[in-house]
Amino acid sequence: MKIAFIGAGSMAEAIIAGLVKQEICDRENIVVTNKQDKSRLEALATRYGVKTTEDKKWAVQDADVIFLAMKPKDARDGILSIQPFVSSDQLIVSVLAGISSDVIEQLFQQDLRVIRSMPNTSAAIALSATAIAKGKFASNEDLELVHAIFSAIGLCTIVEEDQLHAVTGVSGSGPAYIYYIAEAMEKAALAQGLDTEVAKKLVSQTLIGAAHMLQETNKGADVLRAEVTSPGGTTQRGISLLNDLKVSEAFETCIDGATKRSREMGEEIAERLKEGTSN
Repeated sequence: MKIAFIGAGSMAEAIIAGLVKQEICDRENIVVTNKQDKSRLEALATRYGVKTTEDKKWAVQDADVIFLAMKPKDARDGILSIQPFVSSDQLIVSVLAGISSDVIEQLFQQDLRVIRSMPNTSAAIALSATAIAKGKFASNEDLELVHAIFSAIGLCTIVEEDQLHAVTGVSGSGPAYIYYIAEAMEKAALAQGLDTEVAKKLVSQTLIGAAHMLQETNKGADVLRAEVTSPGGTTQRGISLLNDLKVSEAFETCIDGATKRSREMGEEIAERLKEGTSN
């Protein structure tokens, strides 16, 4: 299997690292190209032993799978640069936030097998929470292949394409919410007299431990929270204050806002791409 990456940013690198480490694809069958950053291509070639090129035709013409991993703002130019060399025999995997499979098909001007994906930045350490969805011409076999690829860099789940907006709001943006909580906990720890290094270690390990409990037990978050919360104890006092401050409602509003923004951005990008194509 030959895999081509159009775009060489951090997400492309995370996926490449997973493919190489898990031996899903031989590194010599991975080809990477980008818009103009030759030094970035050289770095990836040195780090992972993959092939790199500035020749878009050579990059994609024999590829079984083509990853669209450029920035969304560069999607039109990136797709048009390879459009003459892509055929319906090839599988397109998009990591482009907000750009639907329909729009991708329109830009390629043909009925292509497209799988959309929404990884997150934890892919860099093989702990991504990724969701994938197939376009109307993709098969279940295509979905299974892409599921195996993303499983190499963390957890991968299958959703309907329209649900990717919610995925963006929950797990795509999710690491930032967790960092926000960590930042607040560290700040509070410092205020209580702990030094910076101790605060960071305690907070990060607490988050890691809680995450593992969620993954490795059959208990829901509500049950695990209740087990930590003894009546009249310290945790109950803290949870009570969080409830008074409506923190749970704030998170619901946060994710709802991020999901709506994903839809808005998708519509805005699609409109700009269509306008660019018609001009």
